[in-house]
Order: sequence, then C-alpha cells, then structure tokens
Amino acid sequence: MNNPRLAGRYAKSLIDLAKELNQVDIVCTDMKFVQSICKSNPDFVLVLRSPIIKPGTKEKIIESITTGRVNITTSSFIRLLVRKGRETNLPEIANAYIEQFNTLRNIHRLKIITAGPISDDLKNAIVGNVKASTSFQNIEVETAIKEELIGGYVLEMEGALIDASILKDLKDIKKQFMDNQYIHKLR
Repeated sequence: MNNPRLAGRYAKSLIDLAKELNQVDIVCTDMKFVQSICKSNPDFVLVLRSPIIKPGTKEKIIESITTGRVNITTSSFIRLLVRKGRETNLPEIANAYIEQFNTLRNIHRLKIITAGPISDDLKNAIVGNVKASTSFQNIEVETAIKEELIGGYVLEMEGALIDASILKDLKDIKKQFMDNQYIHKLR
C-alpha cells in the first residue's frame, strides 16, 4: 500500500497544477488538513484502504469530510484519485505534497520531542540555536510529547537525530553495566 514513488508523482502533478493556477499555498493548506485527518482518525485511513467499500461510497465519505474545507482544485484532485482507484494512497500523497511544498519554499521541518509540554520561550530558543548553527532560516516546528523520555529532549531534522534525553542516558548507563566495562578497573 505504501508506494512513495507513486505518491511523489501524484504530488508533483498536483503541485504543478497548483503552480499554474497560482494556488500552491492554498492546496498545501488543504493537504495539511487531509494529513491531520489521516493522523487523527485511523478509521478514515482504513475506509480509504478497504477493498470492500465501493469507490462511490468512499467518494461520498471524503466529500462529506472535505466539503467547504478544501478548495475546488483539491476536491477535484481527490475525486480523480477515487476514480483512478488511488484513494488508498491519499495519506502518502498528502505527505509527499507537503514535503515538495517545503522544498519549493525552502522550509525545513524540526521536530522537538519532550517528556512534557514545552514553553514557547524554550521552543524559540531551540529554533534560534538551530538557525545559528545551520544555514536554515525558514524552520517549521512540530512538537510531540513522550513521557517515557523522563526529561530532556530529542530533536529530529533533515534526517539527523539529537537525543539529549534522560532515557538515553539511562540506557547508556545500563549498557555500560551490562558490558562490565568497569570490572577490569577493580582488579
């Protein structure tokens, strides 16, 4: 089901159409809306991928969710996907469109994962440090909470991962004890 090449091609076609119609930003907002639906409602993704539900029914379900919330270009594109039997790839196409939009606008995504909610001041300080240490000026921040980190943070950006969490430190200490790295110093 996950076909990144297909999603990339459809996203490229949509972004090219949006450029012609001067609606790149509007369609990106629509794709972010579709992405948020797919992330927050796994049942919607299951409906899209179900071979039992007929395409006409899927189209009605999608229209009931998107009517009045997306523009005509995005709506027509989604209907085309349903007619071509590619609605199963809609979540991946939305993700691919957003990635291509970010590349087009030179926007870099930064994900900050913490053990608890992060203040805006701390978020801005982290973004400031990233801007100072890289050449990136347009940074889009996403935050997530994972209580198992205990403390600290994890940063993900451009395929790089910086893990400064308490959980990582505890795992490193556990590994050191399991490897018996200090036994030879006791003798």
